Amino acid sequence: MTKSAGDYFSKPFPRRKSVGVNVGGVTVGGDAPIVVQSMTNTDTADADSTVAQVAALARAGSELVRITVDRDEAAAAVPRIKERLERIGINVPLIGDFHYNGHKLLTDHPGCAEALDKYRINPGNVGFKAKRDKQFSQIIEMALEYDKPVRIGVNWGSLDQELLTHLMDENQENGSPLTAEQVMREAICQSGLLSAQRAEELGLGRDKIILSAKVSQVQDLIAVYTDLAQRCDYALHLGLTEAGMGTKGIVASAASMGVLLQQGIGDTVRVSLTPEPGGDRSREVQVSQELLQVMGFRSFVPVVAACPGCGRTTSTVFQELAQDIQGHIRDNMPIWREKYPGVEGLNVAVMGCIVNGPGESKHADIGISLPGTGEEPAAPVFIDGKKAVTLRGPNIANEFKDMVLDYIEKRFGTGEASASDDELSSDVA
Repeated sequence: MTKSAGDYFSKPFPRRKSVGVNVGGVTVGGDAPIVVQSMTNTDTADADSTVAQVAALARAGSELVRITVDRDEAAAAVPRIKERLERIGINVPLIGDFHYNGHKLLTDHPGCAEALDKYRINPGNVGFKAKRDKQFSQIIEMALEYDKPVRIGVNWGSLDQELLTHLMDENQENGSPLTAEQVMREAICQSGLLSAQRAEELGLGRDKIILSAKVSQVQDLIAVYTDLAQRCDYALHLGLTEAGMGTKGIVASAASMGVLLQQGIGDTVRVSLTPEPGGDRSREVQVSQELLQVMGFRSFVPVVAACPGCGRTTSTVFQELAQDIQGHIRDNMPIWREKYPGVEGLNVAVMGCIVNGPGESKHADIGISLPGTGEEPAAPVFIDGKKAVTLRGPNIANEFKDMVLDYIEKRFGTGEASASDDELSSDVA
């Protein structure tokens, strides 16, 4: 029987079977949900700023946080950072990002080796020529000593040049059946797989190994991970490196990882956005969550559906109302996750006119259809698919916000209103 496009895309393909890895109490791979990861951009030697940013990322929903460990001062600060985070109730697993000198830092700073929950190493710069295997082995031995998992993270910007040259020469001898781009992709896959094989030979179990293969072009990422997923059952970390700033980085990351996730590939994700000067680092966490949520893999925050607006909706009331509710929800989710179990599955609709307003509102848990240009100044509110009330007058927005908070409390809470909830109803749309 011929399949339609809907047969393929109505739901994701089954998740690729991978070996589960315990990272500081968070499982990556296996049957676990796809995990959101982020990375600080502070100087790790500055414990104050690093603690603050790790805490912000964790509160935003990052389930793993990677920090740079590039020199003695940074390595020495790691135990203090871990201790201070635990003291303020932030128990997010910390991953140490090592390049060039990881073997030395882990050996010289046992407190760092112990405090970290995972080590990330790059086979392209773990060591060069005769030192490569020795220094790689040292890191794996430290992982074995402290019972830590390792992410072997290949990056095309620091790819093993000896391996790449070897594969290029071999390809030329075979009459160049592959393009230079295909050889580069193969080198990325082989670099990760050969390193993982070597780690296993040294005694590191498959349940301690995560692979990543970072590139900066969408089609390259899709091709490399599709190939890698077929050649191993290691847990895979997805991420488009050097994705860029703003909408470009968001679109490129979502386009590439969305295709892979749809195929069941990927156990943990990071959206590597270049922050604007002074920008919020946790933005990449929000984008990762939204990617997983809109694709139906996980629920992190209640969804607020709002129409895009047109000539029927010259009033900005529905825009301001949707923004107020969405912002309040996101700001309060760290508290609401504990106070209102299951609230992340809530759907709210804020619609701007009669065309799609009533229908969209009926599909939401709670929704409002505001009057469009020229429409009767009345706003029907639907709760659990049924019309509950019609709001009228100048205070429609605030009345609906109160109804949303009341719905959350009745459905997910204990019946006790919170001070933070009262703040939303006092805002003027």
